[in-house]
Amino acid sequence: MKVALVGVGMIGGSLLGAWRQAGLVTTATGYDIEAKAVAAARRLGLVDRSAASVADAVGDADLVVVATPVGSMRQVFADLAPALPAHAVLTDVGSTKSGVIADARAVLGAAFPRFVPAHPIAGKELPGVEHSDARLFAGRRVVLTPVAETSADAVARVERLFGQCGARVERMDAAEHDRIFAAVSHLPHLLSFALVAAIGSEAEGERKLVYGGAGFRDFTRIAASSPVMWRDISLANRAALGDELRGYRALLDRLQKAVDEGDAATLQQTFELAARLRRQWASPADAQ
Repeated sequence: MKVALVGVGMIGGSLLGAWRQAGLVTTATGYDIEAKAVAAARRLGLVDRSAASVADAVGDADLVVVATPVGSMRQVFADLAPALPAHAVLTDVGSTKSGVIADARAVLGAAFPRFVPAHPIAGKELPGVEHSDARLFAGRRVVLTPVAETSADAVARVERLFGQCGARVERMDAAEHDRIFAAVSHLPHLLSFALVAAIGSEAEGERKLVYGGAGFRDFTRIAASSPVMWRDISLANRAALGDELRGYRALLDRLQKAVDEGDAATLQQTFELAARLRRQWASPADAQ
């Protein structure tokens, strides 16, 4: 198949690498506002041709993957719609789905039924196509959120393509998707960014960071992620993320009170609950 990748980064590059290993790609065209990203993808053998525009990238594609920050997807959809071949299938890899679907519905016109919203639950904290990994999706979930208008044939094709990357593909309602990932993805990223920013902004911040150990490294690993991407995700899913953040803030207030008052029972109760849930999540087969 001929693939067009709009937004040449780690996720899109990993997809191309996986499909190339599976022998599915005849040619791949890349477009990115950063020309150096496409140049890097060409050096890595992921992309065959650089496009001058979004429309140029998709003009002869069988499959188009939009891998830009979600805040820019509406304009990308508008730019590609007039040039998209009638047979081509379109998908994305955005971490929010309701807003992306609304943007696609608003500007894709007749191509909207061929748009299959997707979210691969895989990634790395370091952005950039140079960090691509063709094995990234092996054993990982990919969530598709088709709507009533979405072509069944298009959904089946995207399911098959992600499956050929080794992924486990599921379908989910877009609103449910956004509620779930506000809790398990978007909030953790926001908290990780916030902790590093808070410590780093203190008068002794640099000195404190020198002594960060394995626990600090684990908790803050995702703070090295793309600020633009996570800014857009936080805004696109702000209602669900806001609810999660308010709930978390309420728990922090209870913990603040427990620390201030020396309330060991509340601290231990909270920590025991968290420890049990974390161990069960990490090793579900061992859960009692």
